Amino acid sequence: MTPTQPAAAWSADQYLKFEDERTRPVRDLLAAVPTPAARHAVDLGCGPGNSTELLMARYPGAAVLAIDSSDDMVRAARQRVPGAAVELADIAAWESKVEWDVMLANAVLQWVPDHATLLPRLARALAPGGSLAIQMPDNLAEPCHIAIGRVAREGRWRTKLAAADTRTPIRPADWYHALLRPLSSRVDIWRTTYHHPLAGIDGVVEWFKGSALRPFLASLAAAEQAEFLAQYRALLAAAYRVQPDGTVLLPFPRLFIVATR
Repeated sequence: MTPTQPAAAWSADQYLKFEDERTRPVRDLLAAVPTPAARHAVDLGCGPGNSTELLMARYPGAAVLAIDSSDDMVRAARQRVPGAAVELADIAAWESKVEWDVMLANAVLQWVPDHATLLPRLARALAPGGSLAIQMPDNLAEPCHIAIGRVAREGRWRTKLAAADTRTPIRPADWYHALLRPLSSRVDIWRTTYHHPLAGIDGVVEWFKGSALRPFLASLAAAEQAEFLAQYRALLAAAYRVQPDGTVLLPFPRLFIVATR
């Protein structure tokens, strides 16, 4: 995760409350990367280092760079993966200094604008046979996100939150294929919906406090945050069924792309 929003600081602790659920997609992504070996690998938007850890395990002989625009995430990643070079950087402005055998972008590019320019630039930084591996949440049409927008628009804070939603809408799979195919020998795209078992409606709220709710809450005072979350929780309670054991199964669609040069 690497949006350029100083006021909307990321929290490694909040993000890692659901480490197993958030790490599973990057495991699935790396398992589909066909590049057999790597000298140079980079984790774009490394977060607290959970994805970097898997990248290093998949390519133990690689020199690994990890970047993120959040100070808190960089600190957490440096502690977790001391064998990687971890740097504070913004993907939108980052310039590659080497040809990469593997470029990993897990759950980050939805925060970075202008995919039409960004993705070809990243693909051109690949070494021959190298792979650009991307996973992006594709859930803006899910009730959880629709509810965020509704509360932001209808509450007394609507003017304050008018510019809070900084996510880049995900394009259709064929758009990404057409964009990357001229630069690649192979483009593999798929969409998976995970169903995460969370601890009731409050568990769903906690999940999104570590990601999609973050820029909205960062713009509000403490009392407003509590009111916003109460309204958001009420909408979630109407949209999601609580299982007899108290669990809510949160459907979470994600788009995967592996472009190999």
